[in-house]
Amino acid sequence: MERLHPSDPSRIASYRLLGRLGTGGMGVVYLGRTDDGALAAVKVIRAEYADEADFRARFRREAAIAARVESPWAVRVTGSDPEAAEPWLATAFVPGPSLAEAVATHGPLPLRAVRILGKALARALVVMHGQGLVHRDVKPGNVLLGMDGPRLIDFGIARGGEHTALTSTDVVIGTPGFLSPEQARGLAAEPAGDVFSLGCLLAYAATGRLPFGTGAVDAVLYRTVHDEPEFGPEVLADPELAALLRTALAKHPDIRPSAQELDEALIEDEPGGGTGWLPDPVVAAIAERASALLALPGIEETVADEEAAPPADGDREGQGGRGLTRRRLLGLGSAGALLASGGGIAAWLALREPDARTPRARAAARKWLIGVHADLSGPQQAAGQAQERGVRLAVEAFNSRPDKPFELGVVTADDAGLAARSAAVAAGLVGNRDVLAVIGPTGNASVMPCLEPYGEAALPVLTVSALGTTFGVTDRRSFFQNCALSLGQGAAASQQLAGTQGARRLGLLCDRDGDSEGWQAVLNASRTIGFIAPQAGHYARVVPRGTQDRSPVIGDMLARGVDAFFYTGTPAGAADVAGLLAAAGFKGPRAADYAVAGPEFLRGAGGAAEGWQFLAPYTGAGEPRAAGLVKDHRARYGSLPAPWTIEAYDAAALVIDRLSASAQGGARPARAELLAALGRGTYRGVAKEYVFDEHRQVKGNAYFLHRVENGAIRHVGPVGEPAAG
Repeated sequence: MERLHPSDPSRIASYRLLGRLGTGGMGVVYLGRTDDGALAAVKVIRAEYADEADFRARFRREAAIAARVESPWAVRVTGSDPEAAEPWLATAFVPGPSLAEAVATHGPLPLRAVRILGKALARALVVMHGQGLVHRDVKPGNVLLGMDGPRLIDFGIARGGEHTALTSTDVVIGTPGFLSPEQARGLAAEPAGDVFSLGCLLAYAATGRLPFGTGAVDAVLYRTVHDEPEFGPEVLADPELAALLRTALAKHPDIRPSAQELDEALIEDEPGGGTGWLPDPVVAAIAERASALLALPGIEETVADEEAAPPADGDREGQGGRGLTRRRLLGLGSAGALLASGGGIAAWLALREPDARTPRARAAARKWLIGVHADLSGPQQAAGQAQERGVRLAVEAFNSRPDKPFELGVVTADDAGLAARSAAVAAGLVGNRDVLAVIGPTGNASVMPCLEPYGEAALPVLTVSALGTTFGVTDRRSFFQNCALSLGQGAAASQQLAGTQGARRLGLLCDRDGDSEGWQAVLNASRTIGFIAPQAGHYARVVPRGTQDRSPVIGDMLARGVDAFFYTGTPAGAADVAGLLAAAGFKGPRAADYAVAGPEFLRGAGGAAEGWQFLAPYTGAGEPRAAGLVKDHRARYGSLPAPWTIEAYDAAALVIDRLSASAQGGARPARAELLAALGRGTYRGVAKEYVFDEHRQVKGNAYFLHRVENGAIRHVGPVGEPAAG
């Protein structure tokens, strides 16, 4: 939870605000407390949205719908005001992790826990559907695990069936990966769609994987509509549960069970009313969240307080001590309540203000840190370590300025490239209140588990090397992709080989021993070559997984008149293809997936590697604008910058630039303020220009040409520009 900003209100109706739970594009969610001590999550919509008549009507309906849901397994609405200048909705606060966070951090749930969870959520849907309501976004991030059981939350896109005319067809509402085939086609959502989503959620809870896979959003939606779900051995170990989930995930809604039938088919005595049905690590996480309530922060001064109730002369700081404003007196009262309820001296100390300075001044006095969430010891440690170096160089360059308005530091966190460790690493960085932004993670696998904790804390996270397109199905509230998407590598290959180097029949070879990103690059190349070079064509082949002899495929491609090659797969496979082409005397342009570039390919291919090209989303030491950075890197580390160093330097420099602009009068900005600032304007870095679209992806798909020369991989320049020499 973040502290309140000076501009935040101190009270909304009967709720005293204690801090910020999260910030999104449409508003802020606060933690509030009523006079009788009850906690609530208070969602406040920004005024610019409230000014739109259609939006206010939707919010009014949302409040009315949510208030009608009375179930022990759905979060309870405690208040709302759709007519306020900034409309708000309050729900009971559940101090526990989401199902998404629990699975990402601690792994899949045991099958009995999955059945109990399913029974509870099915009963929540029974109540909703019985009133003619459809949730439309049943997903792990919308299920909280509390001390007294699971809760279905977020009725923000729930709609009454009688109001479906307000929702256009051909508009997907929900989360790809969890929405139904009919929603994927843009059709109106019905209760059967919630059952389908619940089936996906339960499969995810049991396996930690999406039943229709990951990848580009369009690919996930396509598989949802056309393919059968994949449950894996975890679910198949329980044939009864597997059969039930398969029915819940039927393509046609009429085949699926109702929520009531799903509840009855999940054979358990009762839904989990405590935590005994959950694994011990998840129970510990819930208990930790619940115990944190005893050390809630003090109620801070805000501008709204100061304007509403200026202190009397005798209460001003500097006159007889620290002073007691209205807000401070309320803070003392809250502390007394905690003492009476067993909060103890630790809770009382947590509520005391540490000194007489204003919240802004106290914040400015703390450290200012940039976190690095990276693989520093696993399979991508070279990239992770290169990024750490880039961030440190940017911070050192800033700290060396005599006119710097503040001093920065760097803190690192290693997830070893393991998805199972990513959420815990993120939680550690989130918990360090001095971390204002995070650079990372290094690889695609580490991204999805960490996005929710970063998003909930409004902590900006900027990745420079996770280029996947899978992240569109997850929480992107604070996630920036500073890098070109891997999907764009195919277009870069078409541009370089056909557009610039004149290939007329481009051979596309996809080795399935590689990852799905390589397959998508080949697909993209086949789709873009006609636009980039209308006179050119292509011929594509796939090497099945595990194939050792690639010579028949290479022979077939050469016989078809291929005059250039683009290969995606593995370093060993690329080396084999390089040797086969050299033996055949092929002299045309040859390029490979940038992921195979490195020592393994160079060693395996030997002399056959000469002239091979890589279209990479990172620049290199040969970039003229990087001369100063290259010099600093040599002085600091005794070597040239490795791939991704320059991009990490740019990401840190972008954060520093926005921090400097946001630090008015030296005051430290809140994470949410920095998050908003990062998404605005343009920043010219060493590698390229950074401008973000509405999805916080960098605009443009800049790729850079690298080529093997004299046994080493050399940076040449941006793709599309004539190669020197």
